[in-house]
Amino acid sequence: MEFTWTNFFSVTMVLFAVIDIIGSIPVILDVKKKAGDINELRASLVALGIMIAFLFIGEKLITFLGIDVNSFAVAGSFVLFFLALEMVLGVEFFKQDETAHKTATIVPIAFPLIAGAGTMTTIISLRSEFSQLEIGLAIIANMLIVFFVLKLTDRIGRALGDAGIAVLRKAFGIILLAIAIKLFSSNAKMLF
Repeated sequence: MEFTWTNFFSVTMVLFAVIDIIGSIPVILDVKKKAGDINELRASLVALGIMIAFLFIGEKLITFLGIDVNSFAVAGSFVLFFLALEMVLGVEFFKQDETAHKTATIVPIAFPLIAGAGTMTTIISLRSEFSQLEIGLAIIANMLIVFFVLKLTDRIGRALGDAGIAVLRKAFGIILLAIAIKLFSSNAKMLF
């Protein structure tokens, strides 16, 4: 496949929608509140590394492990489902342990929030229509956007205030819940 700018922008927009870094702002603020500050550059680089690695070896890796793409997507839908329930209902399913402040940059920010099952499944799906160069460049473009949004989350949080964050958290929790259900329903039927 030959590189085209149209394809690059298409892949970039698809990945932007799936990563949904703007919608993740309430989750990021919540993680910062629970675990302390996060390293934006490290989170972006780790997510970039995961996605680039998955672009080249992801399908082979999950096949080698005896997992098909649909099972992987269904497992990811459960994680997203519980994250969404936390956001909508205000309950805590994912308990932070004493090492949370050391690992919050990687888990849950870099993985699974940014480079999660939905993103990985999308990358595998995009390989059937677009070149690896287009997908790779789109991943890099999205990670630049992610880095800047992560850098600005505190400012965005202050601008929105507690009430704005609460509304945003509930609204995006419902959207995340819908994405989890869609991811589950579109992949679960392939398992049986």
